Amino acid sequence: MNSSLSIEIGKRIREQRRLANISQEKLALKAEIDRSYMGRIERGEVNITVDKLYQIGAVLECKVSDLLPEIN
Repeated sequence: MNSSLSIEIGKRIREQRRLANISQEKLALKAEIDRSYMGRIERGEVNITVDKLYQIGAVLECKVSDLLPEIN
């Protein structure tokens, strides 16, 4: 079952990836993440680790906070 938090993080990663004009495959390669796992991250099917979140942020050249949803 997908949590709303995982889904929102996945959406934000996808948004930043598209803004950076980078393919999912290239992002996965540069972040040292399996491409199929990257797809699962973007779909919110897995709970991403903090380490992976920082790796993705570094590749996308964005702040990790840009990948995290605001909590009300």
